[in-house]
Amino acid sequence: MIDVGIIGASGYTGAELLRLCAGHPDLRVVFATGDSQAGTALAELYPSLAAAYPGLVFDTYDPALLDRVDLVFCGLPHGASQALMPVLREKVRWVVDLAADFRLQDAELYPTWYGEPHAAPELLPGFAYGLPELHRDEIVAASAVATPGCYPTAAALAMAPLVRHGLVETTGIVVDAASGVSGAGRPAKPNTTFCTVDEDFTAYGLLTHRHTPEMEQTVARLAGSSQSEVSVLFTPHLAPMNRGMLATCYLRPLGSHSTAELLELYRSDYGDEPFVVVTDGSPSTKACLGANTAHVTVRADQRTGWLVAIAAIDNLTKGASGQAVQCANLLTGLPEQTGLSTTGVYP
Repeated sequence: MIDVGIIGASGYTGAELLRLCAGHPDLRVVFATGDSQAGTALAELYPSLAAAYPGLVFDTYDPALLDRVDLVFCGLPHGASQALMPVLREKVRWVVDLAADFRLQDAELYPTWYGEPHAAPELLPGFAYGLPELHRDEIVAASAVATPGCYPTAAALAMAPLVRHGLVETTGIVVDAASGVSGAGRPAKPNTTFCTVDEDFTAYGLLTHRHTPEMEQTVARLAGSSQSEVSVLFTPHLAPMNRGMLATCYLRPLGSHSTAELLELYRSDYGDEPFVVVTDGSPSTKACLGANTAHVTVRADQRTGWLVAIAAIDNLTKGASGQAVQCANLLTGLPEQTGLSTTGVYP
């Protein structure tokens, strides 16, 4: 049994981590911190967890808690784990960070996209990028992982075979994606209340969304190029649903390819991946609900000359906590699928 702590467990990704760990045969949650909820029973904030954690209470973070665990998940807002990470890396065998603090390998990108310099740039090289389908070997060899954001996960899995095989231009990529409201976090905000979101569909973060350089970093690595040779125009949207994500990516081809050829390429590339389903139809967010699975497809449009790659995921599972558990399995030498479902909840 591997003893686990969750720092920042009171948000939606923390709740999803707690749910997944409750069904995991080899991960035992020893503590869960949530400074804004300190002293509150987990079952009070999230009644869905009452049966699994009848006596657990949210703690205030204290470094002394780290002595009790082998692995820590960090589910904190961006910037918060940078201050904690030097002590975490020293005291804990394995760390999985769900925030953006250690995703970008170029520290100079943080002031541009996150508004402030990185507080611990010397630690960046020690983190593997936690998208197992693309970086499994690096994760297995690491002791610390930065899991991708939900939007970059969906976009990367949609585009990866095209980029990896050199079939598309790496400039002028367009990614349109929509997320369920849980992606905005648990605390109430004026733009995420029920009356604002219901019966509405809006774009946000126009031209400046923080996940853009993460997508460009992934494309550059897949293409074997520098990030300066990649450009992604990313537009996120807020959809009136609790959870789920759909990313539609538009790319210019190098050469001529048919839809049938591209679908066969995707099936070949993802044939051994338990958490990727290549579908002839259009991926559905509901098909992924509660599952750690991505559903992907691709089309070649001979009329316009564009390629269209689409992925659907659950933003809280494959887009966050499920992927974190998948990475934890790889870090600790457990079978990668342990404690994770490939089937969605329906209806």
